Amino acid sequence: MINLNDPASLTIDSVRNLIASKDDSADRQIRVMDNGDVILSDDVGTINLASVRFRLETLHRGNGYAGPEAAKDDSWVRRIHRALDENWKDGTRGYIDFF
Repeated sequence: MINLNDPASLTIDSVRNLIASKDDSADRQIRVMDNGDVILSDDVGTINLASVRFRLETLHRGNGYAGPEAAKDDSWVRRIHRALDENWKDGTRGYIDFF
């Protein structure tokens, strides 16, 4: 589990594991909760946002942005890692579609 209140939990490997944790057979969204937890959510769009601090652009099914194959893409994993780190530190809120 990644919790951004614990900087040691945000590693390249933890992001890789998050991306690999669900396949790309459905739309997914990386969400950061108010308590710092990072999840790969099956809820996308404006569904269940009450405790979401920020969320990254929706990972549309079939595009290869989630799942074990996506987790092998070092550039993609580092991009997500950087987006999580920078937006948490900046106090970003809402939807992030460019990262």
